[in-house]
Amino acid sequence: MSRTIWLFTIALALLLAGCATNPVTGHKQFSLVSPEKELQMGREAYPAVVAEYGVYEDSTVQRYVNGIGQRLAKVSHLPNLEWHFTVIDDPAVNAFAMPGGYIYVTRGILAHLNSEAQLAGVLGHEIGHVTARHSAQQMTQEQIAGVGLGVASIFSRTVAQYGQLAQQAMGLMFLKYSRDHETEADALGVDYATKAGYDPAEIPATYAMLKRVSDRAGQRLPGYMSTHPDPGDREVRTTSLAAAARAGKTGLLVRRDEMLKEANGIVFGDDPRGGYFEGDTFYHPGLAIMMTMPSGWQHQNTHSAVMAGPGQQGVGLQVTLASEAGDLSPEDYLTKLKGAGKISAAQGSTEKVSGLPAWVGRVAVPGDQGTENVLAVALIRRNPQTMLQILGASPQPGDQTFNQILTSARSIRPLEDPARLKPEPARVKLVKVPKSGSFATVVAGMGPQALDAEGTSIINNRLPGDVLSTGETIKVVTAQKLH
Repeated sequence: MSRTIWLFTIALALLLAGCATNPVTGHKQFSLVSPEKELQMGREAYPAVVAEYGVYEDSTVQRYVNGIGQRLAKVSHLPNLEWHFTVIDDPAVNAFAMPGGYIYVTRGILAHLNSEAQLAGVLGHEIGHVTARHSAQQMTQEQIAGVGLGVASIFSRTVAQYGQLAQQAMGLMFLKYSRDHETEADALGVDYATKAGYDPAEIPATYAMLKRVSDRAGQRLPGYMSTHPDPGDREVRTTSLAAAARAGKTGLLVRRDEMLKEANGIVFGDDPRGGYFEGDTFYHPGLAIMMTMPSGWQHQNTHSAVMAGPGQQGVGLQVTLASEAGDLSPEDYLTKLKGAGKISAAQGSTEKVSGLPAWVGRVAVPGDQGTENVLAVALIRRNPQTMLQILGASPQPGDQTFNQILTSARSIRPLEDPARLKPEPARVKLVKVPKSGSFATVVAGMGPQALDAEGTSIINNRLPGDVLSTGETIKVVTAQKLH
């Protein structure tokens, strides 16, 4: 056998080994990600997603979404896959799919939907991404291009704690599917929703709502329209798809009241029980602490960390829980980190921070190619179960920014104000229209609310000028109560 033929045979064997049948098209396609690897990725990414965003703690809502998802999954191209549907505790209006049948929707998008058929359309779209193996195709393209999928590990220290497959799967959440993928998922979403008995005519209004939300964006978790690029006018195209799908069918379900019932009481926007800022002061009712950030710094609170910085890349501080500290003292935990090779040197001392046992100073962290990074560190034992870990980076160890970080760490103190320990988040509330009139006029007469007329009209999939009828049910959002 000549060398050319031999190389061709090897290449062909590799190509065939990398081919898998697409469940939707039935055709073989080249993929560097096997179905088995997809399953493993989804399974390993689940704890990373939960750690980063949290599971919405309402079992009724979780069961409701899972029930609809399972109903759709049974009519999909992969009815025997073990599907998982999870509502995550994030205010962003989004939904996303992970490889292997893991579908996530935010509580934020649930608050904006107005029928069960709309929810079926959203879930059907995400199921379509999985059945058509869009994640595998996206990863194959990225790997061929040599781009890699390290987005998640850069985005979050929490995600970086998990394995490579979990990081790759999380990375997909921050990458865009292709326009062709979105077009296919749109069609599959309409198809699955209709086959499950839902009226697909409800789906186009979802895309109109998502576009309006995108225009008012500014959310931590990328909004739906940024992670699902619009391949054209989605509202127009899904209207055409829905008309074709429902032709000749009767008895299709809308179930508006059922969806509104589930949305009633759902937390809207940021949940202050997981921490909130007033000026430069951060309050965390769950941990019963408060702290003051450096004046003028930008800050952000997420499910897994609080971050602040002056706007200069690579400079700032992060507050997390030291998950591996157990019941160790701050000094003993530092010794454990040194023994594990996570830090190479430490300079500081034990002290009391507002009466709490602490170690405050600086540590050297091994970097690439023999380098070291010096970080400001404070380890504060809040209670026998909880160790706070404050890490900070500055242009130069010991400079003004470095000292600002340590001053902020030392400002941590117990939160004792009873009112601040029990804040009330904004929530969706169902109300009856007392008297017919324009949407904006009716809403304005309903007292203090968290949203303006435009925002309230968006969550109802209406326009401010629409006429409401007496006795009609709409959603409003109650105001937050912090103290």
